[in-house]
Amino acid sequence: MRAPKTSLFLLPILSGALLLSSLVAIGESPHFPTERTDLSPKDKKRVASVTRPTEDFSKAENFETMQGGAATTKAIVNGDAFSHFSTNLTFAEEEEFKLGNALFRKLWVSSPSSTQASDGLGPLFNARACQSCHLKDGRGHPPEGAADATSMFLRLARPARTDQEKEILARHEALNFPDSTYGKQLQDLAIPGLKSEGTMAISYEEVAVTLGDGEVVSLRKPTYSVKDLNYGPLEPDVTLSPRIAPPMIGMGMIQAIHEADILAKADPDDADGDGISGKPAIVRDHRTQQLKLGRFGFKAQNASVRDQSASAFVGDLGISNPDAPFHHGDCTTSQADCLARPAGVQERLGDTEAPDPVLDLVTFYSENLAVPARRSPGDVKVLKGKELFYQSGCTACHTPKFVTRRDAGNKAHAFQLIWPYSDFLLHDMGDGLADGQQVGMADGREWRTQPLWGIGLTQTVNEHTFFLHDGRARNLTEAILWHGGEAQAARDAFASLGKDDRTALIAFLESL
Repeated sequence: MRAPKTSLFLLPILSGALLLSSLVAIGESPHFPTERTDLSPKDKKRVASVTRPTEDFSKAENFETMQGGAATTKAIVNGDAFSHFSTNLTFAEEEEFKLGNALFRKLWVSSPSSTQASDGLGPLFNARACQSCHLKDGRGHPPEGAADATSMFLRLARPARTDQEKEILARHEALNFPDSTYGKQLQDLAIPGLKSEGTMAISYEEVAVTLGDGEVVSLRKPTYSVKDLNYGPLEPDVTLSPRIAPPMIGMGMIQAIHEADILAKADPDDADGDGISGKPAIVRDHRTQQLKLGRFGFKAQNASVRDQSASAFVGDLGISNPDAPFHHGDCTTSQADCLARPAGVQERLGDTEAPDPVLDLVTFYSENLAVPARRSPGDVKVLKGKELFYQSGCTACHTPKFVTRRDAGNKAHAFQLIWPYSDFLLHDMGDGLADGQQVGMADGREWRTQPLWGIGLTQTVNEHTFFLHDGRARNLTEAILWHGGEAQAARDAFASLGKDDRTALIAFLESL
């Protein structure tokens, strides 16, 4: 078993400088700070102390119940557990949150329409509302026999083909390149009078895995394809990467983690030889074009909640906005009928279909969906599972806690001890989970470490337990067993545990 990286919780100025030097060779220097610039020396000591990995598993840690800091919701745990606002918002901010919630749930319609503030949908799209994918602000799921795949879609991308395209990627001016006909993602829905692009098809192969105590677990290995393509074939080198909608909770807190604390955990060349080589994602801010640290999305392709929201508006709904002013969404020049459809821009409201008030409010809403409080962190079984989680090496990537920056944009997110259980870095997860698709600095085997907070409430909120980027895992045990690459040692440590210990570790995850 691999011990957790205790050194990761320090502020390694020298290693951070070396990391940034290596990034300069790739393209423009991002000029990220390599130490906390928002803290006094006294505060730095406090933060280092409170974020140090625990060695005492006899009781819950101080403030462990409040895994989203002061914003944590203690509301009754039910199907709405992911839909509460940050507890420490002001009254005025609560009203702003509620307005954002209304827009998040809003059903958009095609243009022209009598409901002029709601038109602009598509013409090709994957959903009519944000809430359609992020069901109850929670986790999406594979179709599983349903008529559509509303909370799951396929990203489309091809690699760079020329030196010029490689330079574009090196300068972070693009994440990858779309299919010339179908664009960046497969749109399985269309407005009346227009054909959708096609339909995602999934087939599964059951693969038996024998654990250390002889128990056999069946994993389902998916294969993805597209059927009923209505605009011709895909380009030969285009890859298909499935995505389920991730939970929405805690995004503002993730945004408030200081860059230096994430970079401190990066080790792209595995200099310490522990087999973990976390790599930061470098992306451009949609508005300023400045280089930023990618934090959101399965491959950390967006730097901010606003960027993530703007991308979803235009890509999933076909709704233009100030940061993605494309009135026809993901339509390409090969789709003339799509481009000929009227847009939903109302000049009196702005020059996009979702002008700044809309995007601002949805962004604020997304930033302030509260993380639920932990359940029974002091339970004996949960504590045992927590110890095994640490001992198995899971915390090498699933970093338990951070203290957010003092100068966060929203006071509700400032200087909070949070417990996301993620390092927000890119890691090679092995052949089993590889999608073969480059997204910015993430290659076809790399994924951002997902935060684990709220994972134990998936069944309660979304009435399913499908996990990983494509929902292939039907429970948490299967999700762990799919880990490979840099996570292989931790996966094997879990697989070698006896049944009681595996149950305890799962109980710990379910308490998050």
